[in-house]
Amino acid sequence: MAISEEQVYAGISTVIDPEVGFDIVSLGLIYGVKIEGEHVHVTMTLSTRGCPLHELIKQWTKESVEKLEGVKTCEVEVVWEPAWNISMASDIVKKALEA
Repeated sequence: MAISEEQVYAGISTVIDPEVGFDIVSLGLIYGVKIEGEHVHVTMTLSTRGCPLHELIKQWTKESVEKLEGVKTCEVEVVWEPAWNISMASDIVKKALEA
């Protein structure tokens, strides 16, 4: 069974940033998903370079994708450009954070 981009994003949306209490998809931290057969490549960022949960969030993202049916491996690449800002978050997140 081939995995879809929507399924990958749904899986990643189970990853909650514990500092703000929102999922990393709604926060706008996921920049892209590339699917090649049973391999998924996720490009993401974090809200700050000094995020103390950097490695944990990266690992949670990888695990959330690898547990999806049709996925064998997932590579998570953290990038810093473009730099994240609150305008990248969903309207729900912006309203909750009063941005």
